[in-house]
Amino acid sequence: MMTVGILGGGQLARMLALAGAPMGLRFMVLDPSADACAGQVAPLMVGEYGDESALAEFASQVDVVTFDFENVPARSAQWLAQRLPVFPNPQALALAQDRLLEKTLFRELGIEVPPFADIASRAQLEQAVAALGTPCILKTRRLGYDGKGQFRINAPQDLEAAWTALGPSVEKTGLILEGFVRFQREISVIAVRGRDGEFQTWPLTENWHVDGVLSASLSPVAVEGALAEQARLAAHKIAERLDYVGVFALELFCCDGRLLANEMAPRVHNSGHWTIEGAEASQFENHIRAVVGLPLGSTRARGQACMLNWLGALPDARGVLGQPGGHWHDYGKEPREGRKVGHATFRADTTLGLVDALHAAGEQLDRHAQVAPVIARLRG
Repeated sequence: MMTVGILGGGQLARMLALAGAPMGLRFMVLDPSADACAGQVAPLMVGEYGDESALAEFASQVDVVTFDFENVPARSAQWLAQRLPVFPNPQALALAQDRLLEKTLFRELGIEVPPFADIASRAQLEQAVAALGTPCILKTRRLGYDGKGQFRINAPQDLEAAWTALGPSVEKTGLILEGFVRFQREISVIAVRGRDGEFQTWPLTENWHVDGVLSASLSPVAVEGALAEQARLAAHKIAERLDYVGVFALELFCCDGRLLANEMAPRVHNSGHWTIEGAEASQFENHIRAVVGLPLGSTRARGQACMLNWLGALPDARGVLGQPGGHWHDYGKEPREGRKVGHATFRADTTLGLVDALHAAGEQLDRHAQVAPVIARLRG
């Protein structure tokens, strides 16, 4: 029986293990935290990602390795790759960890991106802000996610505050300045590539964020056919260039009939959680299939689905489970402000059915603001 090792023990690792269990696979998780929530469903080895003795013990117990978040040290993945298969490959991980390298790759592949500039000093920041104009966003090149490591510069007088906030990080993480994008919609394409090069995407997903953190996702979403194909082609180019194996997400801005690439996540992604109930094969199942070398499952949608993120603390599950097509996911985490503790997915065969379920859940859970933009989109 094959054992899949997962670097990182968060909710993504937890859902990967749950998806792989019906295929007869075993799992082993390595995480620095003894209470990592994936440890509730799979054996957990507590150890630092950079500890070679922990990595060696981990490698001795697994047949193949993947990871559940992009800030796993690429050098640790490379160390493991010299001893056993690691998917996605460490080179893809390293590139996706660096916003500058990532956007440079997109541009090389002919994928349109917002204007950007490498920032190594305060003087360079001043020059780049003058060139790109305001508003613009200063970001760390590495280690930023869910809105962390970012500072919006609305006017030149914000430059000092931005440098005070992120300038100290320039030596450790590097900085990048990105032009502000006035988009109409945020969408993502979730893609998967197998060991044999087979490539598939799920239907496009529209996403809504609050304070830089995903609040809701809806799929399938109506987008011009040409844009949908453009998104798929962009993901395919990236997968081929990186010789990628597994699932990844490409986040895009829809602006006046154009798509601009924001960033990629080299892993299963929050905006693809709807696929558990809303697709023939979920992103988690297909990631595991790809990693162990099995044929990929169908990415066809089953009706229409909406995912709602739960941050900080869980609401009353009855407000979800009492609705037709309501599905509940508790990550087994202790409540904490801003922490992703679970999600719900609503699936329906018709748009009207999904609208009714979301409206009722919004009423019962007092989540009107969270469901309102999704309902508005569904009603057209």
